[in-house]
Amino acid sequence: MPDRCWRRVCAGLLVAACALLAGCGLLLQQEPGSLGVRNAQLLSFGGNAQLELGLDCRLSGPMQDALDHGIPVTFVIDVRAGAWGSRVRARPRVELRYFPLSRRYQLRVGSSDDVRSFATQAWLVAALGALRINLPATFAQLPAGTSLRVRAAIDPAALPGALRLPALFEPAWQLASADSSWPVATH
Repeated sequence: MPDRCWRRVCAGLLVAACALLAGCGLLLQQEPGSLGVRNAQLLSFGGNAQLELGLDCRLSGPMQDALDHGIPVTFVIDVRAGAWGSRVRARPRVELRYFPLSRRYQLRVGSSDDVRSFATQAWLVAALGALRINLPATFAQLPAGTSLRVRAAIDPAALPGALRLPALFEPAWQLASADSSWPVATH
């Protein structure tokens, strides 16, 4: 009789261990987010340059949790134009932030004081589809037909210290778009 009880206990422990491991596997294999550049257009007026940019963004679960706990999520937009010898480059930042006390999401583009506020995270992420980013004046002097390359990625250095290491190694924090290219149009 003790042998039969021992087998039941072992079988029960084995089932519990398998369930625990399966649950841990589900927690570790969170679906990563996605980020893509939908469109980019360079506007030049009066010696100034502005990039109209559309991003398709879906934050991963850990990114959404961090944002909902007041931790800003910052993207770096890498904008390059021209050939290697005469390359023009800018790296503006786009910051997503949530303020729990006021229950408002905010979007800050570049270092400007122009901050847009939203009631829901869905509206905040949707606003990434219509960004206007000021660029250095050298972009306004580019000839038509010059190749404009744009890439967006999360900036792990902008995260608090405790999240920087996971942002470097965990797939849920690996959020970057492919390198996209558009010709500079005449305006």
